[in-house]
Amino acid sequence: MEEKEPMQAEEKEKAIPRNYHVSLRKEDGKWQVKFARGEKAIKLFDTQAEAIAYAKKLAENQDGSITIHKKDGKMRKQRY
Repeated sequence: MEEKEPMQAEEKEKAIPRNYHVSLRKEDGKWQVKFARGEKAIKLFDTQAEAIAYAKKLAENQDGSITIHKKDGKMRKQRY
């Protein structure tokens, strides 16, 4: 039975949907794509539209979702 426990842990990790956030970085005005609660940006973009398109692809590949933020940081759309 001990052999099954690591498999169960892996299955749980796969079952957790990934949530990506699209938000504006105040330091340089770039739009960033990050994991929820992530510290570092996955990728930076000049426009929000480019960041959203990239986040959509990531979310589709990972069976996840994206949350889009306005320029002021408030949520514009969640679970996109």
